[in-house]
Amino acid sequence: MSSSAGLIIPCKAAVAWEAGKPLVMEQVEVAPPQALEVRIQIKYTSLCHTDLYFWEAKGQTPLFPRIFGHEASGIVESVGEGVNDFQVGDHVLPVFTGECGQCRHCKSEESNMCDLLRINTDRGFMLNDGKSRFSIDGQPIHHFLGTSTFSEYTVVHSGSLAKINPLAPLDKVCVLSCGISTGLGSTLNVAKPKQGSTVAIFGLGAVGLAAAEGARIAGASRIIGIDLNPKRFEEGKSCLSACHYRITPLK
Repeated sequence: MSSSAGLIIPCKAAVAWEAGKPLVMEQVEVAPPQALEVRIQIKYTSLCHTDLYFWEAKGQTPLFPRIFGHEASGIVESVGEGVNDFQVGDHVLPVFTGECGQCRHCKSEESNMCDLLRINTDRGFMLNDGKSRFSIDGQPIHHFLGTSTFSEYTVVHSGSLAKINPLAPLDKVCVLSCGISTGLGSTLNVAKPKQGSTVAIFGLGAVGLAAAEGARIAGASRIIGIDLNPKRFEEGKSCLSACHYRITPLK
């Protein structure tokens, strides 16, 4: 058990107070995890365009103040009652589309849209009690996607964590919790290209290149990369040339 287990942890977090306004580094208080929750120390976090989209609050209901962030890596600091799959010191990735392991979707090979922990951008509190684990001088700060990784410490549902090999470099595997898994999964689990297929990838950012890697793993004979940004082609070429694939700009 960690020395801080059961205690409120003060730490730094980037708080969005208003839509489109700069994030402010604040001292926040992070409450202990409740039943089926895990508190983790965030070691590295990435910036995903989804964070930007909801920070701008265009086309959806604004929910502020809020701590964004969902693509990260960290170490378990403490666990709540009923958590058996994780222990203090585990290296983990937060997952914004979690799995309860019991519902029809979790038991299906065709879906991971868990009835309990599927992505919900409008929920700013924890499922256990409808309250936030973040506060500033008693004021609750909303969660984001059940992860809120723009904080030195965060609390997540135990079904929204994936345990990883402790030897994996946390500064690199953080992108596995969103961008890489999204692109790779879209190819291997959704498109499911056949051996020898030709696969076209629209957009050569992190997600697109991960999708291209998925196509390579699936045995695609030709991968076509399509992007409006010419700067992305060089990176795309370097990623795939070692595997004897070629990306050609679309004129």
